[in-house]
Amino acid sequence: MTHLNESSPLRQEASVQAERFDRGMTWLDKFSLRRLRRATWARTTGEILEIGVGTGLNVDFYPPHGRVTAFDLDPARVAWMRQERLPHGQLCTADAQCLPFASHSFDTAVATLVFCSIPDPAQALREIGRVLRPGGQLLLLEHVRGQGLISRTVTDWVHPFWFALQGECHLNRDTAVSVAAAGFHLADVQNHGRGFLQIIHAKKK
Repeated sequence: MTHLNESSPLRQEASVQAERFDRGMTWLDKFSLRRLRRATWARTTGEILEIGVGTGLNVDFYPPHGRVTAFDLDPARVAWMRQERLPHGQLCTADAQCLPFASHSFDTAVATLVFCSIPDPAQALREIGRVLRPGGQLLLLEHVRGQGLISRTVTDWVHPFWFALQGECHLNRDTAVSVAAAGFHLADVQNHGRGFLQIIHAKKK
């Protein structure tokens, strides 16, 4: 376990990053995102894997009687989470494209606003399919390529500038299409935010 002292540079860096991220998400959560997070997590069952725990904005929605294993790519963020928001939870540093879990370990995998920034989403989906039990479910809340002609044009046009600015987030991914191509059954896809956001409910075949 990584321990961060109050005065350690790693702790200070992680705290600053978390504060900035949470501040940036505040207006989105107030607009509708918190409601959509809650709706996504309401479907979770059994042994749950959270992909990309980030700064722990979903912790409030963890089921009271469920067991959640959460991971993030950033070790400083995971260490900060251990001390600030989930001291007794199952946390680890991991890459969604190469999960350190045994096959058929989880009943539900869930992620919110994560697949836009995974370099190889197809590989991550294969790994998620591996660690899910037969009949397990995948729940995603993602911003996606616009679902209408105008919104598709907007996301396609803005994406190169946005990606050049921050180098991580893809604005125009068709995540539901990727989920189906990875062999999942799309049980339900809900459009929100004028088609820029989707809640994707898929099941392992």
